[in-house]
Amino acid sequence: MNLEQLIEQTAVGLGYELVDFERATNGLLRVFIDEATHTREITVEDCEVLSRQLTYLFEVENINYERLEVSSPGMDRPLKKLADFERFAGSLVNVRLKLPLHLSANDTAGRKNFTGTLQAVNTDAPEGEQLSMVFEHEGAEQVLAFGLSDVDKARLVPVYNFKGKQK
Repeated sequence: MNLEQLIEQTAVGLGYELVDFERATNGLLRVFIDEATHTREITVEDCEVLSRQLTYLFEVENINYERLEVSSPGMDRPLKKLADFERFAGSLVNVRLKLPLHLSANDTAGRKNFTGTLQAVNTDAPEGEQLSMVFEHEGAEQVLAFGLSDVDKARLVPVYNFKGKQK
């Protein structure tokens, strides 16, 4: 079992979803989690519970690391799995594709970075799951269609609310 599978299995067993993890060169291991049912926010206590459990697990499994950080994915949450794109349909996202797309005949360099509204996932597309988003290009709204395998990185665009929670 690889490190990601170990972390995911532990997180799921405690009622969390593994959003992402990264291993830094200085021995830092960062783990980003969400609550599995998506009904509440991640708390410091949630991070502490998983951190404690992973510390024990890494000792037993002899996994080398210097420091462990467990946190929520934040407001600019990464979108990695198809389920993420389905869950956040209708949200504003930044998407960077692996290869540039040429949007017009005059566009010789192509474009890899797009910001727009994520549309519903089309699972009936003949080429497999098809993702799409609406973005603005040359003053008009356009639809960009792409597959999950075309995505280099995707993140939610943070939406700030300074008025507090609404009742």
